Amino acid sequence: MFGHTHSTKTADIEKKWVVVDAKGLVVGRLASLVAMRLRGKHKPSFTSHMDDGDCVVIVNADKIVLTGRKREQKVYYHHTSYIGGIKERSAKAILEGKFPERIVTKAVERMLPRGPLGRKQLGHLHVYKGPDHPHAAQQPASLDIASLNRKNSRSA
Repeated sequence: MFGHTHSTKTADIEKKWVVVDAKGLVVGRLASLVAMRLRGKHKPSFTSHMDDGDCVVIVNADKIVLTGRKREQKVYYHHTSYIGGIKERSAKAILEGKFPERIVTKAVERMLPRGPLGRKQLGHLHVYKGPDHPHAAQQPASLDIASLNRKNSRSA
């Protein structure tokens, strides 16, 4: 008679592992698709208050592409917690620095909800700057983001 709304229970949650090669991908487009995967919005069983998403491994995060002149012009701010302690770094400085994968991590983090669930879901994101990752045992399936939309990839 009445339609029944599906609500996922903890026992029903099945986490898949996907690996994404970020080489030549546009950072924001990659991040929005990854954020959607981490939250589980690509599943019909999506439940907003449950951690129903997949685990995502991103490799070659240092080979990411920013469109326009963002590589030089985009600025990342952080605060040292001291008075007047706001510091800024350009995207170029981070990509050429020790942890270039942070650009991808931050982009995804800022597309996830802030709160306990969002932090938990961010924990399922594994970003590596090189082509190797230590999650071979999980047998992650490959996800080709470049083929979803021609704007997703771009040669630097």
